[in-house]
Amino acid sequence: MPARFAARACLAGALLACAGAAAQSFDPVELRLLETMDRQPTTLARYQYLLRTVPSLRGGNRLLAQQFAAFSQNELGLYDQAVFGFPLKNSLPAGLKLPTPAEWSSADAADTIVALAAQRRIVMINEAHHDAHTRRLTLELLPRLRALGFNYFAAEALSADDPGLAGRGYPVRKSGTEYLRDPLYGDIIRVAIRLGFTVVPYDNTFSGQRRENAQAEALYRQVFAKDPDARLFVHAGYAHIDKAAERLGSVQPMAMRLQALTGQVPLSVDQTDILETGLDTSDAYHRLLRAFPSARPEVLLNRQTGKPWSARPAAYDINVILPASLSLDAFGKYRYGYRLNSDESGLPHVVEANEMQRANWLTLDGRRRPYPISAALCRGTIPCVVDAHYAAEPDDAIAADRYAFMGPNEAAELYLRPGRYRLRASNSDGRTLAESTVDIASK
Repeated sequence: MPARFAARACLAGALLACAGAAAQSFDPVELRLLETMDRQPTTLARYQYLLRTVPSLRGGNRLLAQQFAAFSQNELGLYDQAVFGFPLKNSLPAGLKLPTPAEWSSADAADTIVALAAQRRIVMINEAHHDAHTRRLTLELLPRLRALGFNYFAAEALSADDPGLAGRGYPVRKSGTEYLRDPLYGDIIRVAIRLGFTVVPYDNTFSGQRRENAQAEALYRQVFAKDPDARLFVHAGYAHIDKAAERLGSVQPMAMRLQALTGQVPLSVDQTDILETGLDTSDAYHRLLRAFPSARPEVLLNRQTGKPWSARPAAYDINVILPASLSLDAFGKYRYGYRLNSDESGLPHVVEANEMQRANWLTLDGRRRPYPISAALCRGTIPCVVDAHYAAEPDDAIAADRYAFMGPNEAAELYLRPGRYRLRASNSDGRTLAESTVDIASK
């Protein structure tokens, strides 16, 4: 199997393993799926191909295509749609007793993690690859861990194919896997470089135990073998952060292997076991959120010992509970308004505007401001993608934000930091449909 297909296979396999699905070899149908996806010129083209293909697939092949469709939606800025489309639910430990307010109290996740990290040399936090909300906390932690003396940042999505990344200061398409095309992930890499972290790629094209071993060995070789006093912050996927063989069956996770190589016990932070996956309010996530309401990422501390709650204390140290953000309005909410018709009369006509709601957390606590856009930027070509690029960066740079319009009357918002941007609308082949420059004020 070519390396690029093997890489995708192991990424898909990691997600399936985390979801409790049976391990599977890639049959001819799956290989054709991966090969055809690889030939698509853009993420939008890949997503359209998957939408056409999913109905004809069955079983594991269909599940594989659905998860890649969710990856594509996430990379197109369709964040809620991605989670609704692939509602990944982990199986929690049998007999798990959820915390109650009588014994546990809520605390700010970032504050707690930073306090615990003060005495550690390695901090690891995980993400769900199709849920960009699980990237928000890493952005918040980067400056605070840098202030503590953490000087290396490792990201699973990075590849070793871009030696100029640190000098350039921003990621491009060749900098990593598809996950890196999500603007939130691109922002993580930009911020880490700007803060002075040494940015480390460490993933590989293996699967199973070979993958975990190779990840740990790459981190040890690139960081601790060169700098014994290093302090390392790792952003990984799912159970790679675990310090015990539990969620991956008999496979020893990357964090467990790195601990053996370095003698350092990582602080492992999980965001995927207790995660919003839909509107079912009977699940563990919603029950905990009702008991401990919060508008920010939170953790739970024992009222007597002060220790953080972990659903799997042998595997990781702490569960983060993200605030609820999913809404069916992500699929559109019609509003009526007026606009000038493009015909010769020039008279105003009533039109329907389908407002595609995006999550409030995209403001990143006020650091980004909403900028309204609509499918009119697509100049009549639907679907299309609107990318906001930093003015000084090229088209192949990871966008500051992006949104894909799938209908002609849709409207949405981009979320952008203060500064100058180049808006570029493009079709599924990557052809530019329209460009403009916008300035986002600081107030």
